[in-house]
Amino acid sequence: MSSSYGGTSAFDRLRARLDGRDHACEECGFVDEEGSWEAVTTGATVEYRRECPSCGTERVQTYRL
Repeated sequence: MSSSYGGTSAFDRLRARLDGRDHACEECGFVDEEGSWEAVTTGATVEYRRECPSCGTERVQTYRL
């Protein structure tokens, strides 16, 4: 099954959706067009993290499973 966001797993599709959002840093305004979200899971939650290459601010999206 495919989706307009690509990827074969739900995690891939969610990462693609996050990558499609605005990439401007909320702190410094830097626009990162090349970065991607990194996923970490504990089994009960999934955290997607993205760090601004300009100021180092980390953006986190957490989802409970």
